[in-house]
Amino acid sequence: MTRDLRAARTGAVLTFVLAGLLCGSMTVRIPALSDKLGLSEASVGVTLLVWGLGALVTMQSMRVVMTRAGSRSVLRVAAPLTAITLIMLALAPSFPLLLVASALFGMAFGAVDVAMNAQGSVVERAYGRPLMNGMHAGWCAGAIAAGLLGAAAIAAGLSVTVHLTLIALLALPAAALAGRTCLPDAVPSPRRGGTAPAVRRRMPPVVYLLGVIAFCAFMVEGTVADWNGLYLRDALGASEATAALGYPVFEAGMLAGRLAGDRVRARFGARGMMAASGLATAVTFGVVLTAPTAPVAVSAMLFVGVAVATVSPMAMSLAGGATADPGPSIAQTGAMGYAGLLLGPVIIGFLADVATLRAGLGIAVVLGVVIAALAWFLPRSRTRAVAVETSPRELSMAA
Repeated sequence: MTRDLRAARTGAVLTFVLAGLLCGSMTVRIPALSDKLGLSEASVGVTLLVWGLGALVTMQSMRVVMTRAGSRSVLRVAAPLTAITLIMLALAPSFPLLLVASALFGMAFGAVDVAMNAQGSVVERAYGRPLMNGMHAGWCAGAIAAGLLGAAAIAAGLSVTVHLTLIALLALPAAALAGRTCLPDAVPSPRRGGTAPAVRRRMPPVVYLLGVIAFCAFMVEGTVADWNGLYLRDALGASEATAALGYPVFEAGMLAGRLAGDRVRARFGARGMMAASGLATAVTFGVVLTAPTAPVAVSAMLFVGVAVATVSPMAMSLAGGATADPGPSIAQTGAMGYAGLLLGPVIIGFLADVATLRAGLGIAVVLGVVIAALAWFLPRSRTRAVAVETSPRELSMAA
């Protein structure tokens, strides 16, 4: 294993950590941003929607950009821009300027998200074995660090402007360092000789299938992030402190699942693992919804995190292997996945209005079953080699 390849893997993981840290830091300080500018709940919702739309718009345009520039070039520009736009968001003096900064932050993050997954796919191919779950574990670590640093900043009395600016300034040199380790996208696989040809214009059908799977997984993740606290407090009578534990416990489960995910995938293959993950998501979320007390529901959140953790990383990994150039296919799958993150809160809110919040959250159980069902349309493989397991010809035939 060459030094450059090991450095590329470390740099890819670092990029995921930084993305989780920057995004998580914004999320942690949303209440402070609201207080600083005197925002209503509706205004906060609009700010988050603008951020999500910015990311989604960028992801949709990345098919062309990634084909022409490649993940290495995109990351070297977009990762530092994400840190810079976080500073802009922290310094915004009014709601209109906050919306502009939020949109720019979302657009920069959207580019980073696609490019870091594409770079992860490149590193996977070069290694010839699953690595994507471990890289996504870096995101969880970054998000958890954002929560801990945010709590420390609040305890120390740091303003939201100072806190987010410090985080961004620390992330800037790290992002530049990670960008220097990136591999070019046309990396020959150890099991396939030669250089990857130009990407085809039409995506193979399996890319869209993986996009639907990612949509379901992201929607489950968004459901936990946006609604579990309210459910624990209002439906189960939890205190504010207990209700706040649901999401970090879920993230801890995600981290554990992703740290073990690559080894499990290498043993059982992506198809069986994804089907099992979908069924486990449905069962564990069912436990959350039927739990008699808040502590039982919070404990079950850990297992929901373990269950759903590997679905979106595997979808990105398989999308990257569906075409010779991983960037455009990952951009398509990622854009479809993030649509679930945006639509999830809206759909659940509507269902909660016409029925109950518990009934609305039941959609997560359905999504788990859908993931399991769609997984059986993926190719059967138990191989340890990513290049073989996700060959474009095999994936196209499976669709």
